[in-house]
Order: sequence, then structure tokens, then C-alpha cells
Amino acid sequence: MRVLVVDDDRLVSVSLKTILESDKEIEVVGMGNSGQQAVELYAELKPDVLLMDIRMDGMSGIDAAEMILAKDKDAKILFLTTFSDNEYIVRALQIGAKGYILKQNFESIIPSVKAVYMGQRVFGDDIVEKIPTLNIGNNKSIVSRIAVGNPDQSIFELSEREIEIITEVANGLSNREISEKLYLSEGTVRNYISIILDKLGLRDRTQLAIFYYKYMQG
Repeated sequence: MRVLVVDDDRLVSVSLKTILESDKEIEVVGMGNSGQQAVELYAELKPDVLLMDIRMDGMSGIDAAEMILAKDKDAKILFLTTFSDNEYIVRALQIGAKGYILKQNFESIIPSVKAVYMGQRVFGDDIVEKIPTLNIGNNKSIVSRIAVGNPDQSIFELSEREIEIITEVANGLSNREISEKLYLSEGTVRNYISIILDKLGLRDRTQLAIFYYKYMQG
């Protein structure tokens, strides 16, 4: 996996390179220290993942990401910042960033980069908790698309049907009741729940209900 790192603090960039390349599957193919360099290096290097700060002198990481995504809608951009300002979170979601995590959660950097590479959206728990309260536009649609966080702070894509089933489990419905309400067979509902539990790293329906009320209600 080829990763481009952009941060206006050169020491941070070097530290991130060291952290990332401690994993044999990751190669840092370039480092920049401004939004403008992010745009130029992305075009030159075509990395699998761009790990980038938000607040930088001149062009911000958000503006750089917007320019990159305008040319490559499939760009996988993960923001790593010390700031959890609502404005930044909203803009990151609106432009189509794949993730937003905080620098202090350094242990989540490698898992987050890998998750983004695999096509998942990744937001730290502290960011996920803010999303339902933010004025993003079609808020519920965005929450459905980015889904919810688990203890390793990853975000997993959930389908609309999976969201519906999680909601009904949280409402206390049995598999039979869910099958009748959603016009599915009881076996299909059981399969969905097994897949959801595995995807989110949860043990049982009780944990799934707690998960819903902690992360998804709103």
C-alpha cells in the first residue's frame, strides 16, 4: 500500500512515516508540508491513500482535498488532525473524505489507513458522536453511509437494510417480528444479524442494541 503523508510540521511527517512503515504492508511514497504540495504530489505519485493534516499555511488540507477529489473522485483521503471543530468535520463529510481521526489517537493510525485503503470510511469515536448533531444537509443519509464506530475507532460501511435491522433489534423486536416488518424470511434476518455482528466486532444482540443507542440514534 502506497501512502502520501502531508503535514506542515516536518517532525510530525517524519514520525508518521516511521509509524506507518513499521507495518510491512505500508510504504510512504512521499511527504509534503502544505496543501499545494498535497495537490502536486498526489497528481505525481498517485498514492493509494493520502494522509493529511487540515490546518496548514496557505492552502488548507480541506481545500487541497476538494481540488484532488474534483479531479479524482475515487481519491482516498484520510484527515489526521488535532482539531475536532464542527466546521472541519462537516466540510470533510461534504467533500467526500474517507475519514477523520485525531492525532492523539496515534494507535489508530495504521488500522485507519488500512481501512480506508480497503474502501471503508473511518472516523474516530469522538468524531462519530458529533455527527448526528451537525448540520450536514442530508444528515441521516450521511450517517447511514459512514455508519458507526467500534472500539478500534474504525467506521464500517453498512447497507440501508443493515441499518434497518440494527434499528429494529435496538427497538426490541425478535427475528420473527423483524422478518414480518421488513418482509424477509426469518433465516435471512438471522444471516443479516450474524454478518452485522461480525462486521462491527460485537458479540450479541444486546451489544448491538447498546451500539445503536451509543452511536446511531439521532
